[in-house]
Amino acid sequence: MSTIEVTSPFDGKVVGNVKFSSVEEVQTAIDLAHSTFEDHKNALPKHKRVQILENLVEIMSSQIEELTILCASEGGKPYMDSKVEIHRAINGVKLAIEAMGTFEGKEIAMGHTVSSANRMAYTFKEPIGVVAAVSAFNHPFNLAIHQVIPAIAVGCSVIIKPATQTPMSAIKLVELLKEAGLPDGWAQAVVCDRVAGELLATSPKINFLTFIGSGKVGWYLNSKVANGTRVALEHGGVAPVIVEKDADLDELIPALTKGGFYHAGQVCVSVQRVYVHKDIMDEVAKRLSDSASKLIVGDQLDPNTEVGPLINHNEVNRIEEWVNEAVKSGGKVLTGGKRISDSLFEATVILNPSDDAIISKNEIFGPVVCLYTYDDIEVAFDRANALEVSFQAAIFTKNIDTALLAVKRLSGTAVMVNDHTAFRVDWMPFGGAKASGLGMGGIHHSMIEMSKEKLMVIKSPVL
Repeated sequence: MSTIEVTSPFDGKVVGNVKFSSVEEVQTAIDLAHSTFEDHKNALPKHKRVQILENLVEIMSSQIEELTILCASEGGKPYMDSKVEIHRAINGVKLAIEAMGTFEGKEIAMGHTVSSANRMAYTFKEPIGVVAAVSAFNHPFNLAIHQVIPAIAVGCSVIIKPATQTPMSAIKLVELLKEAGLPDGWAQAVVCDRVAGELLATSPKINFLTFIGSGKVGWYLNSKVANGTRVALEHGGVAPVIVEKDADLDELIPALTKGGFYHAGQVCVSVQRVYVHKDIMDEVAKRLSDSASKLIVGDQLDPNTEVGPLINHNEVNRIEEWVNEAVKSGGKVLTGGKRISDSLFEATVILNPSDDAIISKNEIFGPVVCLYTYDDIEVAFDRANALEVSFQAAIFTKNIDTALLAVKRLSGTAVMVNDHTAFRVDWMPFGGAKASGLGMGGIHHSMIEMSKEKLMVIKSPVL
């Protein structure tokens, strides 16, 4: 059996070994998922699915510390934030259970034309089929929850392919589901190379593909899926924030600090581009750089660490190159700007890099926040909307008219008012537009995506 080592992003220590599946083994997993779903005599009734998920909540709640260490060890997210991730994951299962109780169709009006007389009609939801889930490294447990649990909740079989850097969380979730009573074949995890991963995503036996990761890979797979396969993509953004001159700085600075440096900026909606009115730029620049400079950067398993390692050394090299290029383009480093080690980079704030700098046009996915001065808010909107990505955005202001204008003008699927761009709760719709993605996630929204609606029309002379 082929295996790979899973190592800590901080110091490279081995934290686990997992099976590495061949193309043939992935095909076997696909065949099993398909035959399991098609075996209607052994389909899981809703009450059984509810019981399994309730059991899962109980099991996970008894293992919070172990799951936190597992998640932090392989992913590099600080211990304090990894514990929050596990609590979110437990709540995500609860949300699925709650949604199952209201997951229903509706009556379709009949009888208002002669042709529809003596009929009544109702829609109801059925599972779409086999779900293939390709996941990312940055929230290894909670992303697995968001891709696997909605599938189980609606009655789909599911195969998850986690990132090779962080496979243990997804594998653990599948193991816990089995412990909770889920029969074999309904949930599987495969760790494999891109060739086998492409087979999983594009097999004609797959009915739904949920992909979280790079836009390049996601849009490629979207072009290759089998006819009829429904697709949901979640890519990155370059989240813009507008800061008006009446913003409450006592609320702004902690929000930007958390939103920009949470998980070392390795979040698809991390605060990255902050457009600040010229009248308050000096104060915002000073206070944000002071706040960033005080963040504790280090080993993710240290309970005091606020900014952990990048996922690998190449990412540190890339971020260093982008920061240096931003400085050459006219940007001024206010704090940070340098690597601490092969795995750590300082929390960095850069003032006014060129709009043409790499860091202004692309997702940094690292602990870097850029500040840009503006005078006319319409110009700020145009600059914020200039990129092909569109995810979450934000506006800080005390003026309700300005806030509503920003909600209207900023390109994004969500606009936060007086909060950072990385805000999320797991029952809200979450996803990118334009190049940032396709479809909307969130537990309930994923359940809808993984279902198909069927119409029943009843004809009777007594109606």
